[in-house]
Amino acid sequence: MLDQTADKWAEDYLRDGYASPVPILSGEEVARHRQILEEAEAEQGALHYKAKMHTVLPSAWELVTHPKVLDTVEAILGPDILLYDCEYIIKEPQTASFVSWHQDLTFWGLSDDAQVSLWLALSPATAKSGCMRMIPGSHKRGVFHHKTSDDADNVLFQAQTVEGVDESEAVLCPLRPGEASFHHGWTLHASMPNNSNDRRIGLNAQFIAPHVRQTKHDRDTAILVRGVDHFGHFASDAAADTPFAPAAIARWRELNQIHKETQGKA
Repeated sequence: MLDQTADKWAEDYLRDGYASPVPILSGEEVARHRQILEEAEAEQGALHYKAKMHTVLPSAWELVTHPKVLDTVEAILGPDILLYDCEYIIKEPQTASFVSWHQDLTFWGLSDDAQVSLWLALSPATAKSGCMRMIPGSHKRGVFHHKTSDDADNVLFQAQTVEGVDESEAVLCPLRPGEASFHHGWTLHASMPNNSNDRRIGLNAQFIAPHVRQTKHDRDTAILVRGVDHFGHFASDAAADTPFAPAAIARWRELNQIHKETQGKA
C-alpha cells in the first residue's frame, strides 16, 4: 500500500512540476549513508557526477529503492517503475560550481516525459550552499532552447543553459539532510555556488515508466525497481551487493561512458 502522503506530493508535482521537501531518511540514516559515500570517495577517488552508482555501491541502491522514494514515484508514474540512472552531485564548500537554468530531458534521447527526477539531500541544501531553484509550472510550457558552452564551473555536461529566464519566478527549494525533492523532466531548475563551509551532497536519480525507450542508440540500460516491465526497451543493470566489486567496476566505467555519450559529451 502506498504511503498516504504520496498522493499529496503527486498533486504538487503535477501542478508545479516539482514536490519539495519530502521527508525520506532519519538523521541516523543520513549519517550512515554519507559516511559510506565519503569512505568510498577516499578509496575510489571523486564520485561526483558518475552515472549508475547503484551498480557499484549498495548504499546508493538502498537509497533509490527506499519505500518512501518509490511510493512517491509510483503516485506520479504508476506501479511499474524503472531506475534509469543514479549519481551523486556534490558541490565542495566555498567553490564556484553552479548549475544553470535547464530542463533535464533536453539531451537524454528518451521517447517521452514519463520520467521523475529525485534529489535526496545527504547534507544541508540551503540558499547559502546552493540548493535548487525551480520555476513552478514551467514543465507545462514546452521545450526551451538550450545554449551550450564550455563553462568549467557549470556542473552540466554541456553547460547547457536556457537564457532569459525570469528570476522573479524562481522558488528556492531548500532541503534538510534526509529530505528530497522530486521534479519533472521539463521543469526549469538551477542552483547557485556553495558558499557554505560544508559539502552540498545530493543523490540524484531518474525513474522512468517501462514504455519509455531510448531513441539515440540501443545500448542504454535500466533496472526494474517496482512492478513489471512489459516492454524490455533497455538492457538490465545489476544492482550492487558488494561495494566496488572488480567486475562491477569494469561495467560501471562502460556505462558511465555510454551515459556521457548519450548526453552529448564523450
